[in-house]
Amino acid sequence: MAIITISRELAALGDETAQELAKLPGYRFVDKKALEERIKSYGIESRKFKRYDERKPSFLASLSQDRDDYIHYLKTAIFAEAEQGSCVFIGRGAGVVFKNMPGVLSIFLVAPLEIRLERVKSYFHCDEKRARQIIERSDQDRIGFHLYFFDIDWKDPGNYHLSFNTAVFTPSACAETIGRLRDYFFSPEAEARSAARLKEMVLSQQVKHHIIYERGIPIHFLETSFSGNTLTLYGVANSQALIEMALNAAREAADSAPVRSEIQIVREFNVIP
Repeated sequence: MAIITISRELAALGDETAQELAKLPGYRFVDKKALEERIKSYGIESRKFKRYDERKPSFLASLSQDRDDYIHYLKTAIFAEAEQGSCVFIGRGAGVVFKNMPGVLSIFLVAPLEIRLERVKSYFHCDEKRARQIIERSDQDRIGFHLYFFDIDWKDPGNYHLSFNTAVFTPSACAETIGRLRDYFFSPEAEARSAARLKEMVLSQQVKHHIIYERGIPIHFLETSFSGNTLTLYGVANSQALIEMALNAAREAADSAPVRSEIQIVREFNVIP
């Protein structure tokens, strides 16, 4: 299993490049529509998440339970798509979700502002003033989305393996260049480690889902991660009894993996529903 993630500025030919990459043997193209369909398959109405999709939520939206549901089901959908085999993800923070994972290549696509303006003017049939507004809004949304949900600087090149200027590189040239690098990034050993790591990430997500969404145990800011073969729970609870409930629920879903807690007790802790 090998994964390519594409993050892109508006009008940097992200969809076109991702589609070219998906022509590589054995790869699938996973876009916004595919993830939305996956989320719908869980019985979730994805339209309520539109105010979070690649944008920083407003103050009121940031206080809603929908915010936590959005990032939970987005990650669940991304993991489920990755389980199907080698794929190309575009946007939605996939590059961050799989950051530092072997067998993953993270790409950032950019273009000079003047080139982006011309592309936006052509696509939206608008003048330069409106095109500039569209670009500025898109950039701010994507900056805010990555900072709010993943705590990273979206435009920092250190978050990516490669960046391409699509004023110089066509989508097919990007795909051809990446194709030549596949043996370096996607060795059999790296792909095997990637598959093992994905299995851990999926199990961690399933445990979190079981505790919060199936058992309804109020562990605030719950996170789960593997260290070695042990699954560790992190978060905040009001009592030791709740921690024990979370541990028991985790063991139910952890597929025999050892489970330990780093959940902190904070008395009378409350969050806005």
